[in-house]
Amino acid sequence: MSKPLGRALGRMEGSARVLALIKLANVGLTLIWGFAVTYVFVRALPLGEFQAFLLLVAFGNFTISAEFGLTSIIYARLRRHWLGLGKEDVGGFRLEEMGVLFLFLALLILGGLAILVIALAAGALQTGMPLLFLLFFLSACLNLPALLAKRALAAVDGNFLWEALDCLRRVITIALLLLILRGLDARVSVALQLVVSIAVIGYAIALVHRRLRMDVEHWLSFRVGGGHVRAHYLRDIGASAAFTLSDIVAYNAPYFTIALASQDARPMLIFDFFFKMSRALSMLVRATVEAALPRITRAYHAKEGARLRQLMLRALGMALFFATGASAALLLFGGWIFERLFAGRAAIGRIDLLLIDGALIALAVICVSVYVQAALGRFGHLLKRSLPFLAGSLLSVPIARIVAGEAFDLPFLSLYTLTLVVAACLHSVSLRRLMRAAA
Repeated sequence: MSKPLGRALGRMEGSARVLALIKLANVGLTLIWGFAVTYVFVRALPLGEFQAFLLLVAFGNFTISAEFGLTSIIYARLRRHWLGLGKEDVGGFRLEEMGVLFLFLALLILGGLAILVIALAAGALQTGMPLLFLLFFLSACLNLPALLAKRALAAVDGNFLWEALDCLRRVITIALLLLILRGLDARVSVALQLVVSIAVIGYAIALVHRRLRMDVEHWLSFRVGGGHVRAHYLRDIGASAAFTLSDIVAYNAPYFTIALASQDARPMLIFDFFFKMSRALSMLVRATVEAALPRITRAYHAKEGARLRQLMLRALGMALFFATGASAALLLFGGWIFERLFAGRAAIGRIDLLLIDGALIALAVICVSVYVQAALGRFGHLLKRSLPFLAGSLLSVPIARIVAGEAFDLPFLSLYTLTLVVAACLHSVSLRRLMRAAA
């Protein structure tokens, strides 16, 4: 890399505004890709196949989330190391940890793939297109090493580099996805997306390797790295694993409880619509929070309470700005978007949209709390805060089904929204205590 280019990258890395803009651009492309998946496959697949495809997506979400927060742990540990904190500690960060974590993610992907193959062979997930399902699952699971590379680069002030690379990846994969509607075989499209993702992620890992001045031995020293992990942060792994599992179930369980409660497509499509809106909002919030994380983490570790409070209030303000803007847009265009997205196979009402709006505003507060506290390594506290959300998510569909019978979609959405509001109130208390603790 030339010196002028390096200096330009350094200036962009140091600007919270530039980071926020490139992250928001990447979020926009990610959202387009997510909606394009639904837009393309709801038209390319019969309705029964598409419902099975939604279950595949939910299983992919479970698998991706089952990294148990390891990427957040590595960010918190590597960030402290990069800021020069705890380098002399016995339990401080070691380069050998990186290889162990990538190995774990590879085994996780293989395990998820094995479960999917068994489910397809046993008929638990029924489809006439097993190869497409397998390829799409692998494509989704590549987000695991991508996320680890992203967090590692972010911890060493490499946010801009990753976001630029990921923008390029998203543009190419969106184009390949839309070509399905032009006649490209869906299996070929997804396979080419796999190749593009592998190339970009590989380059990102090479950047981490160079920035940390690692050797090949660091990646392959599984015994040393594994021993260090076991000896010094199994407690963090346990807390983050429990928190991640709680979050996985809380966000994805309605896909499965709805499938068990009814064969009607409407409840599933309405929840999928809410899920997509919540993913969109969470990515926008994450982009703004992650742009501020270098400053937030510095302020917290330096005990600069006033600066931390200023940054936190700014992050919350931006999150609520996005949430209210999205809510207003949904009230105006939500019905039209829903009809176009799902090819007119169901309709959504004004009350449904109002409930989704309330849920999004609550979700904005939850997201800020989770992203900041995970970056600070507060996994045990996050676990406690996640349990009410988990209980509400698991019970919403059964209670609504008992109370309302077959027409349970509106009662379910009401209970799910109430659950998010309660969780947001608890996270607000956590953030206040966090800011007081740093004073």
